[in-house]
Amino acid sequence: MKLHELSPAAGSKTASKRIGRGHGSGWGKTAGKGHKGQKARSGGSIRPGFEGGQTSLARRIPKRGFNNIFATEYTVVNVSDLERFVDGTVVDTELLKASGLVKKELDGVKVLGNGELTKSLTVKAAAFSASAKEKIEKAGGKAEVM
Repeated sequence: MKLHELSPAAGSKTASKRIGRGHGSGWGKTAGKGHKGQKARSGGSIRPGFEGGQTSLARRIPKRGFNNIFATEYTVVNVSDLERFVDGTVVDTELLKASGLVKKELDGVKVLGNGELTKSLTVKAAAFSASAKEKIEKAGGKAEVM
């Protein structure tokens, strides 16, 4: 293959549609806008969500509460889920992902104290509940905050 033989993929380069350039072009006269009406006028069209003067859906639906966009959102793993690992394993986010316990990390993994743990594990996570930390240490493991 030589440099002069290179060409873009078929269909990736298309000529721009030059509208309003006479009837011979196929896009003359009304330039693809049809006859009259709001969508034929200058100034674009109607804005998204506009319902012809009817109160829009976004304004009709009641608004409740408050959504804190700055809140820390943890992915939750229970102590009982850690039972599947072998004694003495270092459990971190990568291992949890690989084992399928965690799909999305979000702002980190939080370990909660639901269930029982019999194995001694070193668990590295963003946060621990008090009961989870207690159960991990009671089983002879360590709970490390990353």
